[in-house]
Amino acid sequence: MRSPEEIELHKKMRVVGRLAERLADAEAEMTDLRLRQESFEARYTMSVGRLYAQMDELEAQIAEEEYKLVPDDVEIKKKAEEMRRRAEDSAARAAEAESHEVDWKPTAEARKAYHDLARVMHPDLAMDTAEKEKRHGLMAELNQAYSAGDQARLDKLVADFRMSPDLVTGDSIADELVRAIRQISQMHTRFQELRIERQAVEATERFELRLKVEAEAVEGRDLLDQMANRTRTHLNKSERRLANLREVNRAAEDYVKDKFGMDISDFRKPPSV
Repeated sequence: MRSPEEIELHKKMRVVGRLAERLADAEAEMTDLRLRQESFEARYTMSVGRLYAQMDELEAQIAEEEYKLVPDDVEIKKKAEEMRRRAEDSAARAAEAESHEVDWKPTAEARKAYHDLARVMHPDLAMDTAEKEKRHGLMAELNQAYSAGDQARLDKLVADFRMSPDLVTGDSIADELVRAIRQISQMHTRFQELRIERQAVEATERFELRLKVEAEAVEGRDLLDQMANRTRTHLNKSERRLANLREVNRAAEDYVKDKFGMDISDFRKPPSV
C-alpha cells in the first residue's frame, strides 16, 4: 500500500506532466508569434518601410534647403536637425530589417520536435541554478534551430537531452515531492511571463497592421502594396518640391555671385546633427 506521501507525489507528478505539455505548447505558440511578427516586419520594411526611409531622407533634404533660405531662423534650423536625425534612424532601421530572413515556414516535423524537446528540457523544470542555466542554453539552441528550420539539429538536441544524466534522479519521496511542487510553481510563473509577452506584442501597431494585411489578403487585396503605392506618390511630390527649392537656392547663389562677386554657398550649408 502506498504511503500518503507517495499518493500526493503521484498527484503532483501528474500535474507536472500536464503543465509541461501545456507549457511546451505555450512556448511553441509564443515562438511562432515572434517569428511571424519578425517575418512580417521584414516584409513590411522591404515593401513599405524602405519607402518611408526614403521619404524621411527627402524631408530632411527639404528642411535643409529651407534652412538655406533663412539661415538665421533658429526654429527652421532645429527642424532641419531633427529631420536629419529621423532620416538617419529610419535608414538604420531599414538596413537592419533587410538583413533578416523574410520567409519562415516551420514544417510539421519541426513543430513536433520543438514541442517534444521544450516539454522535457524547459528551464523551469530545473531544480538548481547550474541546471537552470544549462537548460537556458539548450533552449536558446532549440529556438535557433527551430527558427532556422534545421530539422537535423532539432532531432540531435532531442536525442542528446534524453540521454542526459540530468534527467536521472534518485532522491527520496519527500525530496521528489518538494521538487514537483517547485516545478509547478515555476511553470505557473512562466505561463504568466508568456501571457505578458504576448500582450505586449499584440498591443503594438505593427501587430495590428499584420492582422489587417492578412485579412485583406484573404479578400485578394495586398494592403502593403497599396501603402507602397501611396508612399511612392508622396515621394514623387516631395522630389518635385526638393527640386524647386534647390533651384531657388541655386538662383539666389548665382545672383549674389553675379551681383557682388561673392560665393555664399559655404555660408548656407545645412546644420550638422
